[in-house]
Amino acid sequence: MNSSRQKLHWRVVGASVCGTSHVKNSLLCQDAHHWQMLPDNILVAAAADGAGSASLGKVGAMVAVEAAIENISVKQINQSTLASDSSAKALLSEAILAAKTAVEEEAIASNRPPKDLSTTLIIVVATPNVAVVAQIGDGVAVVKDSLGNLTALTVPDSGEYINETSFLTSPTALDSVQVNVWRQGITNIAILTDGLQMLAINMAVGLPHKPFFLPLFDFVANAEELKGAKEQLVKFLRSEKITQRTDDDLTLIIAALSD
Repeated sequence: MNSSRQKLHWRVVGASVCGTSHVKNSLLCQDAHHWQMLPDNILVAAAADGAGSASLGKVGAMVAVEAAIENISVKQINQSTLASDSSAKALLSEAILAAKTAVEEEAIASNRPPKDLSTTLIIVVATPNVAVVAQIGDGVAVVKDSLGNLTALTVPDSGEYINETSFLTSPTALDSVQVNVWRQGITNIAILTDGLQMLAINMAVGLPHKPFFLPLFDFVANAEELKGAKEQLVKFLRSEKITQRTDDDLTLIIAALSD
């Protein structure tokens, strides 16, 4: 079973689009995402949501996702790296720290306080049999297993008050990091920022909403051409079906294992 699953390969589509409230006020999209395929059929992906109150939130988000992916990709990891929970968690914790350091260095270079580059961050490293996730702030990572079950790998950190969350640049950020390891046969991974979480997650019980995720997972798995699929994903995120329910910036990364 495991050997046949290793022959499957990741198909990935991701997009970040500006929320209608930001468009209306001529503001930039504060979200960013980045992903990379590593050898040994390892997917690493990240999404970030720059704080709306931060003047350089977009910069913080971009620096965070790029630094996190680079920190993992240069380590020449393989699937055995993820064999133990401790080594898998250490890998993601180091990536979070690298992203935090990179954002703080960017703040110094820009002669700004770190809070001006405030951003959330979600990082996922996945193979056909394990997913490891680290998260600071809101948003969520979701996995679909080989039996069709959906599981939220993280819990959105929405803070004590509405629209409040933890940010990578906070002095206590590393105390609020969620790092989880999930070991089962995987068919799909999704990462989304908080603009979509009310549509995609039943927040009362923390369960992913199947009517939201399942069509998207099938869409990526069966798309004939991934460039065109990204254009369709952008169109979906800008559709009235979505924008009537949220005016925030939106990021969605969808990954499907396919032969």
